[in-house]
Formats: sequence, structure tokens, C-alpha cells
Amino acid sequence: MNTQIDIRRAHTRFPTDIGWLKSQHSFSFGSHFDAQNVEHGLLIVSNDDTVAPGGGFNPHSHADMEIISWVLEGELEHQDSTGNHGVIYPGLVQRMSAGTGISHSEMNASKANPVHFLQMWVVPDTLGIEPSYEEVDVTPLLAAGGLVAVASGQGHDGAIAINQTGAVMWVGRLVDGETVTIPQAPFVHVFVAKGAVSFAKSELTQGDAIRLTNSQALSLTSNGASEIVIWESQTAAER
Repeated sequence: MNTQIDIRRAHTRFPTDIGWLKSQHSFSFGSHFDAQNVEHGLLIVSNDDTVAPGGGFNPHSHADMEIISWVLEGELEHQDSTGNHGVIYPGLVQRMSAGTGISHSEMNASKANPVHFLQMWVVPDTLGIEPSYEEVDVTPLLAAGGLVAVASGQGHDGAIAINQTGAVMWVGRLVDGETVTIPQAPFVHVFVAKGAVSFAKSELTQGDAIRLTNSQALSLTSNGASEIVIWESQTAAER
């Protein structure tokens, strides 16, 4: 079966700008809705958020969702209704399983510098579980190069565990000229978080994405230093 390739440029994402928050949404989110753009595989939210110094999201609730936060620059302070409190920084992956319901806040931990982070939501494979929280520093794994599984429902060593056996999140902090093989899966979402990469005779820069369906043995090459975030999904979301 042939791989379907859909390149989405950064400027085509849905924008939100409310002063303290500037966000770009890869999929339908909040007031932004497009029936043809609600998910790719099990990934239903991929928000690229920049929060101004001292700003942030006041307490709000979620249920039955695996929520992964990945900081690119700055520090994000997390607090939730189950008693967890911490500061998330680049290299520390955070997973919140909302389950039967959880309330949390996300604030810029700095009064001087913005925080830039990705927040991604994946549909869980079991509903109504006990809410839980976990964070893991994967910096040493990333330093070794290549793609690193940082969040996984398949038990990858060193990865944070998610309640979805069909999904894995990979991150690569790539050096100039480094080539990596994209995971083979029914659905793969590749996001250029920093820098630029070459893929299939195209150059992708920060904020661009590739949506692959029936992904085969494809590769991309970093143009200078870059950081890429990849979600592989073994099935589509059922909601």
C-alpha cells in the first residue's frame, strides 16, 4: 500500500492570540473547527503555545485524555487537583492521564521570559481510569542522537508510560546532516519543532508538519541543528 504524504505548512495552522497566549493549532481546537481536520491517527490535539512572562492557564478540567506536554524553551509550572506540583523544562516530558476527571493549571514559571511548549492529546484505550501524573527527564537519551521514544504505550525503555498501546511519541534533537528513519505505522505525524529538515525533496522549517498515512521506510535529514516531534499511531481515534 502506497504511503500518502500530506505536508502542512506552519502558516496554515489555526491561530489564537489573546495577548498573554499565542498559539498555533494543528487540528481543530476550541472555536477553530474544520470537519476535515480533527485528528491524525490517535493524535487529536497538537498545540504550539507561547505564554508570556507571568501568564498562564488558570485551573481547568479534563477527562478521558492522555495529555503530553513538551517544553521547547523556558519553564512551565504545573499544579493539579491530585496534589502534583512541578516545573517542566526542556527535556522533561510530562504526562497527565485525565481519566475520570482532573483539574490543573499551567503557568509560565518565569516573570521575565516566555515559555514555548507543545501540548498534545492522545485518545486513551481505556476510559474511566484513575487520574494520574508522571514526568521523566529524557535529556540523556536525546543526547545520544537519533529518534528517542519519550512517551509510549508499548513499554519503550526510558519513555514515560501512556494509556494507549497504539501510540508512541518520538523526539529527535538532530545535528546538521543527521538522517533518521521515520517510524512505519498506519498514521505518523512529524512536527518540526525547531530548525529545518529535508524530506522528499522538500524543506520543512519550524512549525511545518508531515502527515503520513500507511508510512513506509521514509527518512528525513536535518539542515543544521533541529528538533522534531513524531507521533506514530497504529489505529485511528474512535470518539
